[in-house]
Amino acid sequence: DFGRSSELAFVVEPSDDIAVQEQPLILYCQVEGIQPITITWRKNGVMIVDSENAFMLANGSLYVSRFQRVRGDGSSDEGEYDCMAQNHYGLLVSRKAKIQAATMSDFHIHPQNAVVEEGGVARFQCQIHGLPEPVILWHKNSMPVNTDNERYTLLPKGVLQITGLRAEDSGIFHCVATNIANVKFSREARLTVSGSHSTVYKDPMILVGPENLTLTVHQTAVLECIATGNPRPIVSWSRLDGRPIGVEGIQVLGTGNLMISDLTVQHSGIYVCAANKPGTRVRRTAQGSLVVQAPAEFVQHPQSISRPVGTTAIFTCVAQGEPPPQITWLRNGQILETSDHIKLKNNNSTLSIYGINQADEAIYQCLAENSAGSTQASARLTVLWADGLPSPPQSVRAETVSATTIQVSWEKPLQNTKEIIGYVLHIRKAADPVEMEYQEAVSKSTFQQLVTDLEPSTSYSFYIKAYTSRGASKASEVTVVSTLGEVPAMPSLFIKVINSTTVQATWEPSIKLGQHEGFKLYYRKVHLSQYTGPVLLASNITAYNITHLDASVVYEVKLLAYNQHGDGNSTVRFVSLRETVERTVLNPPCDCMKDEQNNKTSTTGIIIGIHIGVTCIIFCILFLMFGYRGRLLMCKNVQEQLSTPQIPRSQRSATGLVLNGATRRDRDDRDLNGKQLDMNELERLFPASPSQEQQEKGITSAHSLSAPHDETQISTLPLDEFSIIEEQPDPLPKNPHGSSPAAPAPNHGPANEG
Repeated sequence: DFGRSSELAFVVEPSDDIAVQEQPLILYCQVEGIQPITITWRKNGVMIVDSENAFMLANGSLYVSRFQRVRGDGSSDEGEYDCMAQNHYGLLVSRKAKIQAATMSDFHIHPQNAVVEEGGVARFQCQIHGLPEPVILWHKNSMPVNTDNERYTLLPKGVLQITGLRAEDSGIFHCVATNIANVKFSREARLTVSGSHSTVYKDPMILVGPENLTLTVHQTAVLECIATGNPRPIVSWSRLDGRPIGVEGIQVLGTGNLMISDLTVQHSGIYVCAANKPGTRVRRTAQGSLVVQAPAEFVQHPQSISRPVGTTAIFTCVAQGEPPPQITWLRNGQILETSDHIKLKNNNSTLSIYGINQADEAIYQCLAENSAGSTQASARLTVLWADGLPSPPQSVRAETVSATTIQVSWEKPLQNTKEIIGYVLHIRKAADPVEMEYQEAVSKSTFQQLVTDLEPSTSYSFYIKAYTSRGASKASEVTVVSTLGEVPAMPSLFIKVINSTTVQATWEPSIKLGQHEGFKLYYRKVHLSQYTGPVLLASNITAYNITHLDASVVYEVKLLAYNQHGDGNSTVRFVSLRETVERTVLNPPCDCMKDEQNNKTSTTGIIIGIHIGVTCIIFCILFLMFGYRGRLLMCKNVQEQLSTPQIPRSQRSATGLVLNGATRRDRDDRDLNGKQLDMNELERLFPASPSQEQQEKGITSAHSLSAPHDETQISTLPLDEFSIIEEQPDPLPKNPHGSSPAAPAPNHGPANEG
């Protein structure tokens, strides 16, 4: 019962039909609602007057006594019929029923003679048009073909397939087409089965592929595919879009024909038939499209509503189908014309009636129609009107306060003001349609409203209604006023230093600037109060160079946009050129020609510099290594010398005291050079006596210096209080007493000092 008005609604509507020539036809129409109800019929939009041939029955159905496709006067009973029902609430129109005459044309494709070798495939086809679709049967040798034979496949479109031919299949074939209009026979065709089954290899080949079909939901589609080859190819089906075909309602007829029962819109697509040679990838394909249409049906029906005078009524009607249906609205059976207060939106799915009044009370119908069918739904609008409602508010005035604010004031109605519970202010841009209107509620004791968040330089319309618990008053007079203009917004300002005396100001133009507006640019030294400017710039200019500046001070740059309403807020930036000057001094401009010439000769210098650097690093490493080794050796010798017990001077003279790697004779030589080392001075500089630990380890005598050292001993004396001299050893002359030399002879010049 969705979409029905309780006051008037259809129970049964006429449906599409195929009528038989000279036979009676009944079109059904049943209505319920509040009596009295009047029912009338139309054909192709013209009222049908009762006659001997066509008249209305007591239950509202239309009876056509002898249906005729063409009458003597040239008229026809074929056409689109609809039923209209009316009572004092309004008028309804039923869906359109398409009535066609049953017909059958002559065969335009007859079966042809065929000679096929044994084991092959034979195919015969008949084609004929008719309403309703003729049923085609096949006869062989004047007898119906045995459909129980699995090698014989009959397709709905008049195709006979015979696979695995045998000699017994030879004969004469013809087809018989039947519908309610007639029965017709095709010409005969002879099938000859020749020879024996061939074993010669043949590539797979598709004799007949699927045709393009357009059907309606719930019908059955048969996609033909017949293939030959040796060995016999395997026929498979797929969709071109890769989606699965599915299994429900799917059946294979014969050796490769695809039948889909109870079609849905989801079955639409391109189907591919493939003939594959067994065990290989050799294949042949053919494809055909299937389009499944769905008649229009409602997803959301319009609902009957009751609304007070002056309010807004909205009906929603959503339909689906394939192809998508077109929606048309009727008002009491007549096509609804849109106006300022009647609007259609969302592809006619939404009907809005603004500021309703008594004249808008009616039955509204939504008709959804596509090539597969049509449907309708209706709803009634009841306009509530009560006696004693307030009269319209008086003296509505609107005054502009600012660029975004308007104050609206009014006076209370002249009549019936006791039941007023409040007022509603209706606001709309003057250039907008009625459906863009919005409202603001105001208490009953308030007679003015400040409307904010408006757009500058824009005209707005206002009207007031007074509300009671039983409904609203009529609308007051409409007043129109414009907001003030607004100055432009702040522009975005960027400063770029060009050189030591010039900066560039760039900005983006304000979107609120009009045709005759522009920019004002000011600049000054920050320690001064006086600006230079304004520099007036057109609205299409977005950059300006400020020249002849002093590099030693900081500048302030200010930019603003202006129009006929005044100056906008300014954007301020500060800039200093000092850093640019300093960079110029520290990094003077290069002589590019000179640098280019120097670059040509710099490669050799780089290579030489690398070699010198590597050599220096190697020498430094060797220097450090030998220096460290010599320092360790000197420290050891000094410690041994200082820890050796005192021996008689004669023994020291005989054995030769070793100090820092030098014999007494060597020391005498240094004394001659002014570099004699005073032993008493050393004892004064290093007064520490050998520790108990060193005495337990043993005292090293002078002659033990000639023996190899098993471990390195580090002196406990502070190394930073004296200098260590490393001498390079020279070959020593043989000792006349036959003893080994006490120490290597020193060089007289120091090799390293640290």
